[in-house]
Amino acid sequence: MDAAYVFRIRFELDPADPAVSVEPGAFETVLRKRAAPPGEEGWLFFRDNLWRGEANDEAHLRDLTTEALGVEVTSVDFRELRTDEAYLAELREAIAADLDAFRAEGVEEVLHKYLGSSVRIERE
Repeated sequence: MDAAYVFRIRFELDPADPAVSVEPGAFETVLRKRAAPPGEEGWLFFRDNLWRGEANDEAHLRDLTTEALGVEVTSVDFRELRTDEAYLAELREAIAADLDAFRAEGVEEVLHKYLGSSVRIERE
C-alpha cells in the first residue's frame, strides 16, 4: 500500500553570509509527502489542507513546507494524490466508516470535495 500527496513548490535560498551569493536564487521542484495509512495519525491531511483539488490555505501549506525543508518556500501548488489501488480502497473504507465527519452523503462526494479530480492510480 503506497500513496503520496504531490505538490509543485517554489523555494528561495537566502544565504546568511553576505559574502555568498547564489544564482539562480529561486528553484521549482516536485515535493512528495507520504500519505498516512487510512485511520492512522495524519490520514486526514487531505481533509484538513485541500479543497476541490487545491490548497485550502496556501500560506499554511507554505509554512509547513518551509519547516519541513528548512528553506523559504514561496509557493505550494497541489497536483495530485498518487496512490495504488490498495491504498485507495482503504481510504474509501475509512471515509465510509465516518461520513458525518466529512459532511457528505457518499465516499465519491468526499473524494471530489477535497481532492477534485486529482487522484492518480498507479497500477503495478
